[in-house]
Parts: sequence; C-alpha cells; structure tokens
Amino acid sequence: MAELLLLRHGIAEEPTPEQPDAERALTAAGRLRTEAVLAQLLRLELGCTALFSSPLRRARQTAELACAAGLAPALQLAEGLAPGGDPWPLLAGLAAGQRLALVGHEPDLGLLVAALIGAGPGTVVLKKAGVALLQLEEGPASPRGRLRLLMGPRQLLGGS
Repeated sequence: MAELLLLRHGIAEEPTPEQPDAERALTAAGRLRTEAVLAQLLRLELGCTALFSSPLRRARQTAELACAAGLAPALQLAEGLAPGGDPWPLLAGLAAGQRLALVGHEPDLGLLVAALIGAGPGTVVLKKAGVALLQLEEGPASPRGRLRLLMGPRQLLGGS
C-alpha cells in the first residue's frame, strides 16, 4: 500500500495589507518548530519518496526545510496545493510502497484527509507544522485512506 504524509506549513508572518498573502514567510519560531517536527518525523522513519509543495512562500520554505532535513530527495511545486487548489491529481499513479509528502495549507489539507477517510468536511484540522499520515487503498474511482497519524507539533515534540 502507498502512504500519504501531509504537512501543514510552519508558523508564518501575520498578513498585512502591504504584503501579498503568497509572500508571507516563515517566522524564526516557525522555522525552529518546523525543523524540530521534521527531525521527529525522521526519527519515526517517515521519509518520503517524493515531496510536492504549494508554491506559496511559507509552504515552499517548509518543504525546503523538509528536503534539507532528508525527509525527501527533492521538492516539486504543485499549484494543486495552493489554497483552493485541486490536490487529487497528485495522488494518481502513487504506487504501493511509496510514501508521498504534500506540504500545504488549511483548510485544504484537512479537507483532503476528511475526503480520503470518508469523514465530513471540517472534521480534520492540521495545526501549523502539524502532520497527518494516511495509508492509501486503491479504489474503483479514487483512493481511500486509513488515518494512521494525526498530530500537532506539541504532541510530536512531547509538549515543547
């Protein structure tokens, strides 16, 4: 079976009228917490065969940190992971034994998890630098998933 690791971007700058949303960067605290989460994911042996990221700066920076930490070999940008995008095409062709990482935003990641596990919209929410791990099963029309892990950074890092 294939697996899907979803990672929400880390803590980012607050929105301002002067800066477009797409250009909001990770804060120093967001970078540190994200790096700690990534180190824990590696300790849990959750390395990925491929990684796709939203093109928005805060998600792209999170994905770059993931690759630098060794979570995945390379980063590919995907418009389908931008807010309001369609991530479903990224799941096509995911083969057994592969683990795909997607870095994006809320509520989109939570909606994807909910759809994969057959839950209602809004029932799954990923905290900033939070993760979800799903085991995917191929279905006749689209993949279905079994939720294996859903944790915020506090839980992953033992309350720090």
